[in-house]
Amino acid sequence: MPSSNPLLWPKPTAIWSCTIAVLSVAAALTISRWPPLHLQDAPVSLFLCAVILSAWFGGIWPGLLAMGLSALSFYYFFLPPIHSLGAKPEEIPRLVVFMVSALFVGLLSVAQRSATESLRRARDDLRGTVQELQRSNEALQTESLERKHAEEAGREAQAELARVSRVTTMGELTASLAHEVNQPIAAAVTNANTCVRWLAGGTPNIEEARAAASRIVKDGKRAAEIVSRIRQLFKKGTSQRELVDVNEAIREMIVLLRSEATRYNITVRMELAADLPAIMGDRVQLQQVLMNLIVNSIDAMKEVDGPRELAVKSQRTTKEEILVSVNDTGVGLPPKQTEQIFNAFFTTKPHGTGMGLRISRSIVESHGGRLWATNNSPRGASFCFSLPTAEAHE
Repeated sequence: MPSSNPLLWPKPTAIWSCTIAVLSVAAALTISRWPPLHLQDAPVSLFLCAVILSAWFGGIWPGLLAMGLSALSFYYFFLPPIHSLGAKPEEIPRLVVFMVSALFVGLLSVAQRSATESLRRARDDLRGTVQELQRSNEALQTESLERKHAEEAGREAQAELARVSRVTTMGELTASLAHEVNQPIAAAVTNANTCVRWLAGGTPNIEEARAAASRIVKDGKRAAEIVSRIRQLFKKGTSQRELVDVNEAIREMIVLLRSEATRYNITVRMELAADLPAIMGDRVQLQQVLMNLIVNSIDAMKEVDGPRELAVKSQRTTKEEILVSVNDTGVGLPPKQTEQIFNAFFTTKPHGTGMGLRISRSIVESHGGRLWATNNSPRGASFCFSLPTAEAHE
């Protein structure tokens, strides 16, 4: 460090630089002329040291000053005749060699000092750059952590928004869902009465009673399955990716929404490809997409005249994807607004929130797929989404 190494001290002022040059030459002359040391025959090294010291601390001009004073002292005190300004001609080359040597070592000292200072400045700049990089790295780490927290909060908010959308849609389907649950319960009650009658006779018919009891169990399981599917859609939880059978998910959603379709005289048809590969995804989220698309199709056909047909299809594409389409014969898409229907808060329904399709597209895209819509001919619309198969996902 400059504070601990004298050779790296900052350059003094011009006056001090010249003073150092004068004092260093005077010290070299005094030491070389001191009788106990017997250095009268070897003063060149001392004067060169004075030049080096002056050039190192003062620069080129103090170095030249030290060289001039050293040459004058060498000429006057050490070249015969001593103490005279007139030297013998044969001693002149010696003086010239001394001056050239002094000039060379002075310039070399200046260059060395300049290189050392440049290296020190580069080292200081590097240290400052490293410190700046460390601060930037800490800031980036802090920003990355904040961004990570923000992304997690965004995912949580999106998941909560999706759940609220599911709950809202399920709330609108309360009557149809209640009817769908009541059907197996009513069948179970009927079979229970039948079972009681078979057992109440004078000669109980055990086989018929057993068959009626089996139907009761079957109806009870069917009601329990419907309630379980409804509870899953209401359930609040984190996204869980697993292997999902798309055809099974479609069938389960058709079961839940069949009463809603029947309520408006809508014919439901499924065209599901056999041996369809599984996909890696969140079952509840994918069923939410299906529910949104099917409910939208049902809403689009509530007021239309003519055949009301809903077709849900699945097939495998050549791109290792599964294509699912929901087709209806409803009012179709709004003119020139095919893409706007996927924007947040855009809706054509009097009491719609405009979030269903936006959430559905977000879910499909988070699974590596895409969702789009087209008009049917002569009427109606098709909502399609593609998802990569589990093998393609890996």
